[in-house]
Order: sequence, then structure tokens, then C-alpha cells
Amino acid sequence: VIVVCDASRLQRNLNLLIQISEITPHILLCVNLLDEAKANGITPDITALERLLGIPAVGTSAGKGTGVAAVASRIHEAAENPESGISLRYTDELEKAIANLLPIIKAPVGKERFFAMRLLEGDAGFLLEHDEYSVTDEAALNAEKERLRGIGLDSEAINAEAVHTISEYAAAICRRAIKRTGKESPASSRADRILCGRLTGFAAMAMLLAVIFWITIVGANYPSEALSSLFGKFEGVLHRALAAVGAAEWLIGMLIFGIYRTLAWIVAVMLPPMAIFFPLFTLLEDIGYLPRIAYNLDRCFAACGSCGKQSLTMCMGLGCNAAGVVGARIIDSEKERLIAILTNAFMPCNGRFPALVTVITVFFSAGTGLPSVVCALILAAVILLGVIFTLIASRLLSSTILHGKPSSFILEMPPYRKPNIPRVIVRSMLDRTVFVLGRAVMIAIPAGLLIWLLANITLGGVTLLSHICLFLEPLAALCGMDGVILAAFLLGLPANEIVLPIILMAYTSGSELTEAGAMRPANGWSIKTALCFLIFSMAHFPCSTTLISVKKETGSTRWMLIAAALPTLFGAFTCMLVNLIFSVFS
Repeated sequence: VIVVCDASRLQRNLNLLIQISEITPHILLCVNLLDEAKANGITPDITALERLLGIPAVGTSAGKGTGVAAVASRIHEAAENPESGISLRYTDELEKAIANLLPIIKAPVGKERFFAMRLLEGDAGFLLEHDEYSVTDEAALNAEKERLRGIGLDSEAINAEAVHTISEYAAAICRRAIKRTGKESPASSRADRILCGRLTGFAAMAMLLAVIFWITIVGANYPSEALSSLFGKFEGVLHRALAAVGAAEWLIGMLIFGIYRTLAWIVAVMLPPMAIFFPLFTLLEDIGYLPRIAYNLDRCFAACGSCGKQSLTMCMGLGCNAAGVVGARIIDSEKERLIAILTNAFMPCNGRFPALVTVITVFFSAGTGLPSVVCALILAAVILLGVIFTLIASRLLSSTILHGKPSSFILEMPPYRKPNIPRVIVRSMLDRTVFVLGRAVMIAIPAGLLIWLLANITLGGVTLLSHICLFLEPLAALCGMDGVILAAFLLGLPANEIVLPIILMAYTSGSELTEAGAMRPANGWSIKTALCFLIFSMAHFPCSTTLISVKKETGSTRWMLIAAALPTLFGAFTCMLVNLIFSVFS
């Protein structure tokens, strides 16, 4: 087992190594981030660590490639190590209890003490997961536990005592194997006083969010226009080519006005903002700021009866709600995990993000002449509204159907690091932008075909798409929108990326896709319409992929339906409230 430890936080990291030593002596210690530790006045003595622990140890700075080859060269030495030099001894009462249990347990050689401690700590699931461990005398085990309870050592106290003993052992090793020069830089502390302060932390988050959105909105305009122009020119070439080979008009309409225009519009609208936003978001990860966001929001989630880890899954939802749902596995409490799963859709994923940028840019900036910085603040306000909805929904769930005691949340703050720009670009472009765009393209092809069919097949002289829009008109009007917008959200269930293409096609009298400028007063759009669209786009049922992920993670159709209904109710109610306010003051 190769145990990788942070050289600047060696004492806490050694806790894991000490516990692993109870299972196997075949351990290789890799003390990483030596360069960062040195910058903070910390110098681990690798030779002393080897002597004290009785296992091979290697110092590395993996980011620079230093010492990595030595890790590979010493693996065999670790595999052949007969025993470690770690001799952990608990309190006299615990050692007596372990000695009493050893005759009545069966465990692999060298793992008897480890198994005895699992029994004393009350790890009920251990026996179910490991067939090679067993107890030959249940009565004797229960009698020993009862004896310990009689002297104040229940399972929780035993666990606390074990943690304390391991921590003290690690501290003793570090006192002998670490040299401190006292040159630790206070730069991180100064930055954290601002970025993690009770008041300044939230202001910093809002400001960073607004700056990122401003850069995204301003930077995406020009490449988006260039891509639209390029796709427009190629459309003419494609149209003439199909006409030259004698393709039927219906086939040309289906391929060009349905599939091609939907595909081209999605790429032109989605690619530029994603290519800007995701590298900036990845940059915050690389610098070490995202854990600070989780730290700031931890107090908010704790006040809502939830777990601070939910803030991490919420941040994941900005990339993909399905990923946020699966990421909720990091939460130990079943009830708190459900809360994180059910509320993740309040975060606008990458499929909804370009639609938000487009509507704000087209309607507010081009339509009203507002500067781009105001548009960035509007987008930041929409995201913050999603955070507020998440907190309110978490509070409602934790105090009603998912009532329970909040669990603890321990988060280690990583040091601020100089970002690796090439790695940021590769990660953001390949892992996020290209992946998401590829998914959108695959969905856009059948979606474009379906939209075109609905917009061109008539029933009673009216297209099927118009029938759907007219049916939904009364409900949509209550929410400050129209039937076209609500129909687009419903038909966009497979993927949020196709919501705007459906709206635009419906506004062209149901024949073909047009430009985003169709979202103007000529089609009934107003400031109220745009605001309600932004709110409902941020808070409505998630895509089918996310809903399937909810069902898989919870194993219940009921929770999947609640995950769909919860954000929809929040979004619809808020839109109705906005509609009412505009009606009163108009």
C-alpha cells in the first residue's frame, strides 16, 4: 500500500498510515509536496521517518516530477517488508479488552488486533462485508462489551479513545522527524481572513462570481457571432447541394431547417460561453478556492439542518446536475444525502447556463442597452437565487419528511497554489467543454428532427407544436410566460440544451429555426417575460439524465418524482409572484 501524505500536514496524514499498519506491514510512505512544505518552513526528515516507522519512505514533489521514480523503485522493498516498526498501544482497559477477544475471533494472520477494535467500536457492517472474519463466542463478546460499558467505555467512547491514541502517536513521530524554521508565510492566512471571513467571505464569492460571468458574457459575444455567421454561410452551401441532387423539399426542410439549424445554433450558442466559463471555474479549483466556498456555505447548510458537504455537491451541479447527484455519496447520513440529491437541480447546469447567458445578452443588453457588467450582475443574481432556493428547500426537507440530526463536516483547507495553466486548459476543454458539447450534439440531432416534425405536421390546419403551446397557454400565463416557453421546457426534458431552439422554432410560425432575436416584444416578450424565463430556467425539473441518476442513487421512483416536483414548484411559485408584482404595479 502506497500512502501519500502532505509534507506540510504530516501529523494528520500519518493517522491513515498508522491505521493501515494494523492491517499490513507492506507499506510505502510517500511524503509529497516537499516544495510547498519547504516554502512554509517545514522540513520532514525522511530518514528519521523510515527509522521510526520501520517502513520505506520517499520524499517527492510530484508536481515537479521530483522523487516519483524513487517511489517506483522501492515498491518491491515495501512488498517484502516483514513487519513495520509501528507499535500502537491503546489504554490499559482497551488493551485488556483486545486480549480477552483474541481467543474468540478468527481473522487473517496479523489482523487480529484490527478486527478486535472493529468489534469494540461496534462496526456492525464489518462482518457482513468480510467473510474471512468471524466470532466464535458471541456471548463472550457481549459480556466484554458490557464490562466496558460498566466503566464508561461504550462504542462511541472507545472510538474517541482510539482516535486520540492514534493522533498522539502521530504527533510523537512528527516531533522527532520534522524540523520547523519558523519561516511560514502568512500570505495564506491573510487571504483566508478575507475570503473566509464571516462577512467578507460572501462578498468575495459574489464579486468573483460576477467577474467570471462578466468575462464570459463579454468574451462569448464575438466568437458566438462568428460561429453563427460561419454556420449560416455553410447552410446555403448545404441547401444548394441538396437541391442539386434533387432532394425533396420536405427532406431539405427536415435536414437543414430541423437538424442542421438546431445543431448549428446549439454549437454557436453553447461553445463560446463554455469555452470561457469552464476554464475560469477550473482555475478556481486549481488555485484552491472552491474548498473555501464550501467552508463559507457550511454555516448556512448547518443552519438549515443539512450537512456542509452539500455545498460541494452543489458546486458540482454547476457542471452537471447528474454529477452532483452521484457526488452526494460523500455524505454519510442517508437523510442528508437525500436532501443534497433532491435540491441539486436548483443549480443551473452547463445545459441551462448558455440559455441564461443568451437571454440576458439578447434581451437585456441588446434590447435595453444595459452595459455588460449589469448583465453579469443579473446572471450572478440568478445563480445566487438558486443558492437561496437550495437553502430554503434544504430547511423545509430537514424539518419535515427528512427530519434528523445534522452530521459533522470536517474539511481541510488546501494551500493556495500557482495554477498549472496548460493543465487547466486541457481539463476544462476536454473533460468538460468537449464532453458537454458532444452530449449536446448527440441530443440535438434527434431533438432537431422531433422539433421540425412537431412544427410542420398539422392537425386541423394548426401544427402539433402550436396545439401544445395553446394548451399550455393558461398555465404559462399564470407564471408570466407563454405557452411556447412552457412547451419548450417540457419538450426539453431530454436535455436543457434544446429549450431555446424549441422556443425559436415555435416563434417562426412553426416552420424553421430562426435567430435568438425572436425573443423580442414582437412575440410578447417583456422584462417580466425575460425575468420569469430566467427564474424558471434556473428552477425547474432537471433533465432526464439527472432524474435517472436520482432513481439509481435512491432506488426509488418516489424520490425521483419529488426531485422533479420540488424545483418546479419553487420556480413556478416565484414566477407567479413576479407576475403578480408586475400586474399590480403596471
